[in-house]
Amino acid sequence: MRSLQGQFLVASPHLPDPNFFRSVVLMVQHDEQGALGLILNRPTNTTIRDLWKKLTDEECPSIRPVDSGGPVQGPLMALHTVVEFADSEVIPGVYFASREEFLRKVVHEVECPCRVFLGYAGWGAGQLESELEVGGWLTAPATVEEVFGDSGDLWRSVAAKIGSEILKTAVKAKHVPQDPSMN
Repeated sequence: MRSLQGQFLVASPHLPDPNFFRSVVLMVQHDEQGALGLILNRPTNTTIRDLWKKLTDEECPSIRPVDSGGPVQGPLMALHTVVEFADSEVIPGVYFASREEFLRKVVHEVECPCRVFLGYAGWGAGQLESELEVGGWLTAPATVEEVFGDSGDLWRSVAAKIGSEILKTAVKAKHVPQDPSMN
């Protein structure tokens, strides 16, 4: 089994689960026992500041939205860029935290790119592999810039990147223009 940790899962039109329509999931963990990922393009209407105040009664400077990480309820989780506050490293420069002590430090770190998630996407042993086999998901390597960038058009941009790679392979081209219709 090849681990997909650090990869994007991009929902294909063939994925029947409405929870994942046009979603981009960053795979945080993937092994023989199952997988855990966080949907990057489902912001909520709640800010990190508002959520943190409700949970801890402490002030927090971040006005970034909390993301809905997936349909499975679980602890508050974060992706960030500070190795000292990490439970694990997802890709070089992107760290995962779910321990309260790390979350507290991350949400108060003004200079640190940070995304906070309520919920996650989870798969049991072999479940994700089955969904991949039937074409439910496409995969692409994740980058720090995409993880912390604007999530509004993330599905389209990552799907286009995958499509470009498929096209390059299919036609054995060395260079495919951004918009092939402009040829």
